[in-house]
Amino acid sequence: MKTKREDIRNIAIIAHVDHGKTTLVDELLKQSGTFRSNQVIRERVMDSGDIERERGITILSKNTSVYYEHTKINIVDTPGHADFGGEVERVLKMVNGVVLVVDAYEGAMPQTKFVLRNALSLGLPVVVCVNKIDRPEARPNEVVDEILELFMELDATDEQLDSPFVFASAKLGKAALDPDEALNAENMKPLFDTIIEHIPAPEGDPDADLQMLVTTIDYNEYVGKIGIGKIENGSIKVNDEVAIVNIHDPQKLDKIRVTKLYEYEGLERIEVNSATIGSIVAVSGMPDIHIGDTIAAVENPVAIEVNKISEPTLAMTFSVNDSPFAGQEGKFVTSRHLRDRLMKELNTDVSLKVEETDIAEAFKVSGRGELHLSILIETMRREGYEFQVSRPEVLFKEENGKRMEPMELATIDVPEQYVGAVIEKLGTRRGEMINMQPSNGGYTRLEFNIPARGLIGYRNEFLTDTHGDGILNTIFNGYEPYKGDIVSRPQGSLVAFETGEAVTYGLFNAQERGDLFIGAGTKVYCGMVVGRNARTGDMEVNVCKKKQLTNTRASGSDDALKLTPHIVMSLEQCIDFITDDELVEVTPENLRIRKKLLDPVARRKAARC
Repeated sequence: MKTKREDIRNIAIIAHVDHGKTTLVDELLKQSGTFRSNQVIRERVMDSGDIERERGITILSKNTSVYYEHTKINIVDTPGHADFGGEVERVLKMVNGVVLVVDAYEGAMPQTKFVLRNALSLGLPVVVCVNKIDRPEARPNEVVDEILELFMELDATDEQLDSPFVFASAKLGKAALDPDEALNAENMKPLFDTIIEHIPAPEGDPDADLQMLVTTIDYNEYVGKIGIGKIENGSIKVNDEVAIVNIHDPQKLDKIRVTKLYEYEGLERIEVNSATIGSIVAVSGMPDIHIGDTIAAVENPVAIEVNKISEPTLAMTFSVNDSPFAGQEGKFVTSRHLRDRLMKELNTDVSLKVEETDIAEAFKVSGRGELHLSILIETMRREGYEFQVSRPEVLFKEENGKRMEPMELATIDVPEQYVGAVIEKLGTRRGEMINMQPSNGGYTRLEFNIPARGLIGYRNEFLTDTHGDGILNTIFNGYEPYKGDIVSRPQGSLVAFETGEAVTYGLFNAQERGDLFIGAGTKVYCGMVVGRNARTGDMEVNVCKKKQLTNTRASGSDDALKLTPHIVMSLEQCIDFITDDELVEVTPENLRIRKKLLDPVARRKAARC
C-alpha cells in the first residue's frame, strides 16, 4: 500500500545559465543551519570543480540536503547550460518537484524553456523563484507575465499554471511572496514554506519489493562506481543482495551485494545502514552499474521506465600527439592512456559517446556541443594528458532518404547599432531569422533557427562584432533537412616555415601578413600555425629568421622594431579557429594550432588532390 513520507521533500533547482541557482542553494544551506555559525563558507559552495568555479557555471548536478523545521529537503543543483542538458534530463526523475529560478531582469531565456519543458512533461509541480530582485533594472511583474506565457506555450496543466511565485534576492538572503516586500524581507522563510506546501511528499510502498532508479553515477578510486537515485518502493540495507536490471536491456540481470549505503546531510555523504521510500541514496559495490539501471529485489526484479537521453550532435577526433614536441610536456601521452581516460569519462557522463576509429591512436568523441567537449578537453589537460583534437563536426542522420542536420535556436541580445552585422553574419551561415523585437536598455532581441555547424567558429566573431556587448544563447532545436554548404573561415593561416625559436626580426616581418598568435621566444616547429593571414589561403612565414650579420646597421636599430601585441587564444578560440586540415595540440602547458600535414610539400600535394 502506497504511503507518503511527509518528513521529506525532493526538489531540483532548474534555470537558465547564470540566473542564480547555485547562489540560491548556498543561501538555503546557510539559513537552514547546515553550517556552523563560525564556519567560513566560500561562495557557490556547490560548484566544487575548479573549472566550474573559474567559469561560474555548473557542469555536474550536485546533491545536498537541508532541514527546515521537521522536514528534510533533498536538493539537486542542476546545470543551466544547454550542453549539459543530459544532466538535467536524468536528475528530474529523482525529484517530486522543481524550483524554477528566473532572473528578474533577463526573464525567460532559451534554457529556461528547455528545463521547464522537461519538468512539465514529467508532470512535476513548479515553484517559480524570481531571483535578483535587488537589480536596479529588475522588472518582476513583466517577468511573471513572460513565465505564464511560457507555461501556456508549453501546454501546462491548470495545476501547473497555478504555480506559486516567490520573489527573492539569493545574494542578500531575502525572499517574499510580493515583489515590493522582497528587499525588506528578513530571510528566505517564504521560499522554504512555499516548497513545503506546494511540492508533494514522495510516496511509495515501503513493504513492496525494492525499486530504485539510478539517475546519477559518481566514481571513486577506492570503491569504484557509486549509483545515486531515489528509492521508489521497498527498502534497502547494507549487505542486501540486489538485482540490476534495465528497461532498455531485457537481457541484463546482475546480482550484486550492497557494500555501503549513503544519504546526503548538508554537503556530506553520511553512511547509513538502511533506507526506505523517498530517500535519495548513494549505493556502492556495483562495478557494472549505469545510468538508467534499476536496483531491484532479487525475487522480483522489475525495471523502472526511463527516457533515453538525447543523442549527441557534435563530434571531434581525439588522437595521440605526434608533433615534433610530443611527449615533452605531458604526463599521459600514449593511446592506452588516452583510451582509458575517455572510457573512464563514460562512467559519469551519460551524454558522451566514445568510438574507436580505423586508426589505433585516434578516437571519435561525440557530445552535446562545443562547451561540453571543451570542458572535457580542459579537464584532461589539467590532469596531465597530452593529445590532439580535430575541428568539431556535426552529426548528420538519414530520415526517409533525406540528409538531416541538427538545428539550434539562437537567442541574441545586442545593442541596436550591431544588429545589422549580426544579421549579415548569421545569414551567410544559413541562419533564418524568426523573430526580432526591442528588448530592455536599448538592446534588440533576435531569434534565429540556424544549423549547428553554422555556429561553429562564430562565437568569437560575435564578440568582436558586438564589441563584447552582445549575449548569445543557443539550444538544440531538432533536426531539419540539410540547409546547404556554409563558407568556412575566409582568412588563411600563417604557418611556420622552420623549427626553432621565434625572434623579433622574423615576427616583425610576419606581422605585416596578418595577426600573430605567438610572441618572441616561443618555440615553433615546421607546420605550426603562428597567426591568421589577412587574406584567403595559407602563407608560410619564417618567424625564426634573424637579421644577417653582414648587414650594416646603425647601433640601436633593432630597438626600433615594434611588435603588435599577439593574440592569446583560449581553448575554445583555438577549436573555433581551426579548419578541416588543422589540429589543436593540447598539453598541460601549451595550446598550439598545427597543420595535420606538417611537411609543406605533402600539404601542397594533398591540396591538389
